[in-house]
Amino acid sequence: MEPPFALPSAPLTVAAGQASCTPLDLPANVAAAADLVRRAADRGASLLVLPELFLTGYEPRLIAAGPAACTTDPADPRLDPLAAVCAGTGTAVAVGAPVRDPGTGALRIAVLVAGRDGRFTVGYCKQHVTPAERAAGFGAGGGGGTVELHGWRIGLGVCWDSAFPEHARAAALDGCHAYAVGAMFGRGGGVHQRATVMPARALDNTCYAVLANHSGPGGGYHGCGGSAVWDPRGALLADAGTDGPGLAVAVLEPEVLARVRAEEPVLADPSLRAPQHPRGSVRLR
Repeated sequence: MEPPFALPSAPLTVAAGQASCTPLDLPANVAAAADLVRRAADRGASLLVLPELFLTGYEPRLIAAGPAACTTDPADPRLDPLAAVCAGTGTAVAVGAPVRDPGTGALRIAVLVAGRDGRFTVGYCKQHVTPAERAAGFGAGGGGGTVELHGWRIGLGVCWDSAFPEHARAAALDGCHAYAVGAMFGRGGGVHQRATVMPARALDNTCYAVLANHSGPGGGYHGCGGSAVWDPRGALLADAGTDGPGLAVAVLEPEVLARVRAEEPVLADPSLRAPQHPRGSVRLR
């Protein structure tokens, strides 16, 4: 079956946000996320992407030690202030949070998404869980995740997912026009990873790439910031800088996507192969 490579008909403004988190304080981090949504809306963004485990801070061991208080779900009333801001501004959000698998109760590193209606759902659970995260008690999600917004298909990823080219390629084969990742790339080696992996995933798949990275401490790391957006050739469009709070805001252009894909037809090669996992899809209102 041919992948759905239809292009969107209108531009989409997206923002990647960063800010320091308060460890394990979900209400405080919800308030920080809501403030970033307001700021993104003021700059015309239809979607804000936030970092990995933003609603608790990146604290896998601490979360696993007290999961009853730290995990959340789409019906959690603690999310109401963020839901209200999404509904009030008409800006969607994709934000990292710990959840439990509804079937097994296992811990997952998830991306919660909400649209203009303010209704949250689990859009994706991290597939490539690091050894340290596994040791803390987190398991891997079983499939990919795509968000649909205003005709754009956006593949979701979390941090280490982006190190695996097949992960972004699976999103592209699902018809995604952009690849959005929330991460904890720390200072030191994370600076190099942030600067190379995300533009490579854009170039690999002729898609836009969006990174929301931590800019403060968490889990023994200190996020290097640099939340950013790259175009389908891997060229940097916007960068939030090293310190938070901050936003990187860019316009995703259908014409640019069409031109690059015509000039670099990597997704049309008849020898194209990539692992195909089941993918869920969320259409935001």
